Amino acid sequence: MRAAANKGAIDTVTTPSGPRDGRPDPTLSVIMSERRQLINLAYRLLGSLADAEDVVQETFARWYAMSPKQQEAIESPGAWLTTVASRICLDLLGSARVRRETYVGEWIPEPLPDRTEWITARSGGFAVDPVDRVTLDESVNMAFLVVLESMTPAERVAFILHDVFRYSFAEVAEIVGRTPAACRKLASSARHRIRASQIPPAPTARQAGIVRDFKQAWEAKDIDALIGLLAPDATMIADGGGLARTVLRPIEGGDRIARYMVDIAGWVSDLTILERTVNGQPGLVAQHDGVTATVAAFDVAGDRIMHIWAVRNPEKLRPWTVGHSTPAGADE
Repeated sequence: MRAAANKGAIDTVTTPSGPRDGRPDPTLSVIMSERRQLINLAYRLLGSLADAEDVVQETFARWYAMSPKQQEAIESPGAWLTTVASRICLDLLGSARVRRETYVGEWIPEPLPDRTEWITARSGGFAVDPVDRVTLDESVNMAFLVVLESMTPAERVAFILHDVFRYSFAEVAEIVGRTPAACRKLASSARHRIRASQIPPAPTARQAGIVRDFKQAWEAKDIDALIGLLAPDATMIADGGGLARTVLRPIEGGDRIARYMVDIAGWVSDLTILERTVNGQPGLVAQHDGVTATVAAFDVAGDRIMHIWAVRNPEKLRPWTVGHSTPAGADE
């Protein structure tokens, strides 16, 4: 499915397969209206926009593989599409665990820019409308998505469908093929994981101020200032996927993180650091020679940074890149 990621689901929707004898498809507007909902659902389930778009394309392909009579027999096309997309995601989550055993280094969910910062895509000759993208709220911040990664596929699907998208447990049960009681238990287990990992977040304005101070200290190569902004037990995780130079294991401890950040600043002479919204929260984007090389998300509690997630894998940075991708092996 990865090969279709750049095209998204648009081609499938605008050029439905199957004979229509030149007549307009009466369900097209209904199907199109579900696209954003499906993208939002699939991204939260998979942590990858590219995979989410693949899921939507596959879902629409299955719809248009049916005859008009079969389509007309479906009482709620939206519910049918959600069920199919959720089941595809459930299958992908199972296979993703196997794939990530061979992934080079740490795997981090794909970072999302603010909707006002979406780059116009030119692959395939169409523009990607921000409204087709993911709604940014607390259920897509990086800390939340990282916890979702620790869940079993069934827990994740049951929790997202019920707690985020407000499907009843009876509806969730029909989608995942389990009893409502079992789905309730899965969602409860997932909810417990979320609560156990949550740290009361700082107000957004405070987060932005701390991230800005971190940026300035990084640019100044001020180790002491960086240490002062990081919790003593802070953790930094980077994701290069074997396609970009980065550490392969988490860096633990504010002192070690600060020294690593200063080392990075010393390696590259033309490093531009920008303040940007990452998954709905204040973050930073590092550009090298005008190319986005790193997108960093932060978890801020009180006055200290607890976690940094730095995505370097160029395949995950396409929404942040204009016209070209980060060269393999590029420095930060």
